[in-house]
Amino acid sequence: MEFLFPYEFAPERIEDRLKESGLDLALFNFPPGDWAAGERGIAALPHRFEEFQSGVEKALDYAQATGVRCLHMMAGLADPYDADAMRSYRRAADFAASRLGDRNLSLLLEPINGRSMPGYFLNDFSRATALIEELDKPNVKLQFDVFHRQIIHGDITESFRRLQPIIGHVQIAGVPARHEPDTGEVNYRHLFEELEASSYSGFVGCEYQPAGSTESGLGWFAPYRRHCK
Repeated sequence: MEFLFPYEFAPERIEDRLKESGLDLALFNFPPGDWAAGERGIAALPHRFEEFQSGVEKALDYAQATGVRCLHMMAGLADPYDADAMRSYRRAADFAASRLGDRNLSLLLEPINGRSMPGYFLNDFSRATALIEELDKPNVKLQFDVFHRQIIHGDITESFRRLQPIIGHVQIAGVPARHEPDTGEVNYRHLFEELEASSYSGFVGCEYQPAGSTESGLGWFAPYRRHCK
């Protein structure tokens, strides 16, 4: 499972619930700043570095309690071509990667399309890939969200094949409405075959908004369910 932001609950409470349910926590995000006020991360915001550092340390406490292996760094709302914002983002990524590396954890960077999140700093897969290569840290990975990839660039299959060595997490949703993955324009049957044939061994997160109830929308998963005896 994924947890957008776990910080309203004590780490021990989440740990207990995970044990009770038998679920693994795949990832969660660093503290995003003032989400209610419209902030969407602070990594690219100059003069917020000390707050970002504190957020990383807080996230590490939750990581230790929950056993999560991947944490996502939200960039925030900033001009992608602003030099100060880019310096801030690189500094934050370098700091977070080092701190997570000390715990054998992965830092995830995710491009997010500008239609769903207008003004988001990291809105291009090429720029994300270039930054990961520039940082040159083995625990910095790409969060490959198929929904965002399709809206920003398309070319899902070839980009997945090309970027696979740096992909640390995959997310799926139907495009364009972000409902169940068996709706919309993306051929997920083909994509799941690509995933199965690849060497990718991480989680696939279902980051979609159910068109109805969660339970009624799970029919799409039936062909992919595996039973162990």
